Amino acid sequence: MFPEDIEQTAAAIVAAASRRGWTVATAESCTGGLVAGALTAIAGSSAVVDRGFVTYSNAAKAEMLGVPTETIEAHGAVSEPVARAMAAGARVTADVDLAVSITGIAGPGGGSAEKPVGLVHFGCAGPDGVVHEVHRFGDIGRERVRLESVRVALGLLLAACEAE
Repeated sequence: MFPEDIEQTAAAIVAAASRRGWTVATAESCTGGLVAGALTAIAGSSAVVDRGFVTYSNAAKAEMLGVPTETIEAHGAVSEPVARAMAAGARVTADVDLAVSITGIAGPGGGSAEKPVGLVHFGCAGPDGVVHEVHRFGDIGRERVRLESVRVALGLLLAACEAE
């Protein structure tokens, strides 16, 4: 279902998290559950994946993940503070060891000069706090922005699982 590299990374996450006895949750906006889908495509993922939150609207981010509405209003949904809050909120709400978040503009519309199509913010919350990454994929098409976002999110989870 997913490209081979995504399946391989997802399998590595499931194996690494299983070894550590860790559980994982996802908090996804522009990817609409694709990260959770990639993880749950792997046999044995039920020992690792707790849940996935698809929080496409601002209201869902606030209600399901506890992202303060003030943060969304001040910075916009596609921002570092919101990505960090989504990841932290998913980790706390699901009571898991790791949570990854994705919020971005996949296109083809919805972009602006300040926040163009292809801008995606990521958060990964774990035992050592929350890390953030931002990627500017450009206007490469909705499907490619979403798939590249899945790759980045899985990479963040794998790095967290493999950190000492």
